[in-house]
Amino acid sequence: MRKKKEHSEEHVDESWLLPYSDMLTLLVALFIVMFAMSQVDKAKLQKVSSQFNIIFSGGTGILQSDSGTIASIDPSSSASSASSLEQNTMISLKNTLDKEISNNGYSGHIKVAVNKDGLDISIEAIALFASGDASVLKNVTPLLLKISAMLKNLHNDIKIAGYTDNKPINNSKFRSNWDLSSIRAINVMTYMVNSGGLNPKNVSIQAYGEYNPKYDNSTEANRAKNRRVEIFVARKYPVATK
Repeated sequence: MRKKKEHSEEHVDESWLLPYSDMLTLLVALFIVMFAMSQVDKAKLQKVSSQFNIIFSGGTGILQSDSGTIASIDPSSSASSASSLEQNTMISLKNTLDKEISNNGYSGHIKVAVNKDGLDISIEAIALFASGDASVLKNVTPLLLKISAMLKNLHNDIKIAGYTDNKPINNSKFRSNWDLSSIRAINVMTYMVNSGGLNPKNVSIQAYGEYNPKYDNSTEANRAKNRRVEIFVARKYPVATK
């Protein structure tokens, strides 16, 4: 009897599939991580880009957001970048204020300056009050509203300080120059908070009376400059040094 030939079926070695599938899994995981990182970077880049777009925009209100208020600085920014953005914000704000002050005819009585401590808006009393009074004049309230709109989105501390000349005052309304300077500062603050929308948590007042003059009180012109209210926006970040 003829023996049947035994047929042995050859099996393909598929052991290579395991490391190949592992490699594909690792590649997919790698691409997912890279994609997630790219999205985070895009978000950060968008924040920085929007800040600089606001700063260098040429619109009618520098640093204005869609709501018409000053854009705030992202607190998550690094110290140096936050300081730089804050400095740019204050300089741009000063430029905008100078234009508004000039357009409203107050250039001779309102001065804006940026220094190492912050932004200072100095308003002579003649532009805000009647002589010997502390009620804010109605004709200056539109400008105060514009200043408030520019400041209300900032998270900086805002100090409103009153000053007088050295001529003593003592009447039924005010017992001293301290009284006069404090009530004037309070009235400006109250208007800017209640009507202008400043955050009351960020605002405080100071009263110096006659004791912190900018000029010698020997002439009437100098005394008029010493009678003033200053709106001071304090820096949150020290000025960046090179």
